[in-house]
Amino acid sequence: MEKKVKKNVADAIDYALDSTKLWHTFHNLGYLPRWIIFLLDLFVVSVTALISYLLIYRTGEIYIKHHLLSISVPAYLLISVLTFRVFRTYSGIIRHSSYIDAVKIFFSQFTTAFLLLALNSFYKSVTGDLLFLNIGILINAVFSFSCLFLYRVLVKQFFENYLNQSKKLQLTRAIIYGTDANAIAVANALKSEVPARFKLVGFIDKYSQNKSKMILGLPILQHKKKTSTLMRVFNAQALILADKSLTKDEKLAIVDECLDFNYKVYTVPLVSDWEDQKEISKKIKNFQIQDLLERKPIVLDNYSISSQLKGKRVLITGAAGSIGSEIVRQVIQFDPQCVIMLDQAETPLHHLSLEISKIESKSELVTVISDVRNRTQAEQVFKKYKPHVVYHAAAYKHVPLMEQNPSQAIFVNVLGTKNIADLSCEYGADSFVMVSTDKAVNPSNVMGASKRIAEKYVQGLHNKFIAENASGPKFITTRFGNVLGSNGSVVPLFTKQIENGGPITLTHPDIIRYFMTIPEACQLVLEAGAMGKGGEIYIFDMGKPVKIIDLAKKMIRLAGFVPDKDIDIKIVGLRPGEKLYEELLNDKSKTLPTHHDKIMIAEEEYDDFNQLRYLTDSLIESAYTFNNEDVVMQMKMIVPEFKSMNSAFEALDKDIVKK
Repeated sequence: MEKKVKKNVADAIDYALDSTKLWHTFHNLGYLPRWIIFLLDLFVVSVTALISYLLIYRTGEIYIKHHLLSISVPAYLLISVLTFRVFRTYSGIIRHSSYIDAVKIFFSQFTTAFLLLALNSFYKSVTGDLLFLNIGILINAVFSFSCLFLYRVLVKQFFENYLNQSKKLQLTRAIIYGTDANAIAVANALKSEVPARFKLVGFIDKYSQNKSKMILGLPILQHKKKTSTLMRVFNAQALILADKSLTKDEKLAIVDECLDFNYKVYTVPLVSDWEDQKEISKKIKNFQIQDLLERKPIVLDNYSISSQLKGKRVLITGAAGSIGSEIVRQVIQFDPQCVIMLDQAETPLHHLSLEISKIESKSELVTVISDVRNRTQAEQVFKKYKPHVVYHAAAYKHVPLMEQNPSQAIFVNVLGTKNIADLSCEYGADSFVMVSTDKAVNPSNVMGASKRIAEKYVQGLHNKFIAENASGPKFITTRFGNVLGSNGSVVPLFTKQIENGGPITLTHPDIIRYFMTIPEACQLVLEAGAMGKGGEIYIFDMGKPVKIIDLAKKMIRLAGFVPDKDIDIKIVGLRPGEKLYEELLNDKSKTLPTHHDKIMIAEEEYDDFNQLRYLTDSLIESAYTFNNEDVVMQMKMIVPEFKSMNSAFEALDKDIVKK
């Protein structure tokens, strides 16, 4: 009953305050102009000078002689104004005052005291009299510093405790993992954040042995118990990871544990700007799935890449795509003479050109709208720019769409690759780097098979030059798995489905995939292109495979929801041509190591190039008939390991077996 009465009284007070115009004026108050803060500071030092005068007068001493008031007071005010201007004590926002403001005030007041003492000495040497009592100057300096800083603290507390509208909201109780300078800066930023999101209840320190330690008035919790246990004991709902010493494995273990108990997890980058607390708080974000899948940064052989690209003309096909655009960004860093960005997608290419134009570079940047399927168009580019290095990233990659449109897969992935590779030979390119996919290994769909045919053709060209003892470009193929955040990948799809309230659609509960980030994949493409001697198929270390259903559940939990309760996971069945798992090598292949621990060479069986070229030309001619079964049957003849899965073309494999 007593609690209910107290609550009713509190609600009545809140209502009374909310209905007061003055209260709303304070709520909507912006930042005070600097000249007002300047006048407030001047008023404070004037009052402290008066109080100092009265206090010293009561001891029997005289701080300022009456007949010198007309000189002493203007001198004191003038010097105070000067030091305020020099140290810019008025430039900070009072409600966000920090120790930096305290330092500024300290130096301004004791510089004032030093100048007054110097003026005192000078005046006495001239007139034999003192403008101020020396000890009074020091007392006043301490007093004025204390009052200037105290009123800032009071204003800050006033805003935090009484005028913060977010106080009425249900704040998320959070624990910060870490006790270093980075963690403390994050805590300070969150305390001054408007509107507030978190109510901090403590810090976790994996090294602390002292139970009585505190930071910012909050307890330091020992990490002897599980993180989830500490969260439960302190009734916390979120954990903010701010300890820069955490290893990746430690971080993943903590995140997995929190997600299992439905605690939210946030992360924040390292703090470098200690004063700008508002910016720090804005950078605190939900832990992303990319943070869970990230690996150690790749160490590149920049010298080797630079020697290949610096001062050269570089052509990038499919430049507007997720892989191609990242290759463009990375290539520019090595100061090529010219970067030719080729794509048939007008709007994405325009956006890329606007982005790239903002990068400081000496390289000539050229955007070309062209189609790799059209040899005449592509030849105009080679004839005009004569590229030294070609990165071929143009491709159709969506498995279900290519299963329905085999001819289009042939036109882009086979004919397009053939056109660019042949032109690279005719116009004297030094190297040709093809971006392939793990779906080309033991392909189960049209898209993967078309990329495998393109791989074979590129390798065959290299072998042709070796057999004829002729010079030609170094033909290099790079093969990797799914790329996080690329167009059409599951991560953006799942993110959008979660934002829409679900369900997340999953093709099969047992499906697994390899993942790497776009920058990581493109770094390895550049590295492989630089190290290649020609004819190699490079495969990348993709890390551990990820079960897609586990990925979906983690993404749901990271978004603050409960799988199969808040967001459903719906199994819709395998798509045409889709495998449960992808491979990086076929059954007959072996791998060779390279100097880079994340890049290996796949040893594949080679086909006779003349026979391969004949079959490829025949396949392209067949594609123009748009007879899907004929096209796919010819693809299976070129790639015998191509076995259709969950597709209408499975019947063709049975026909081949019968024959």
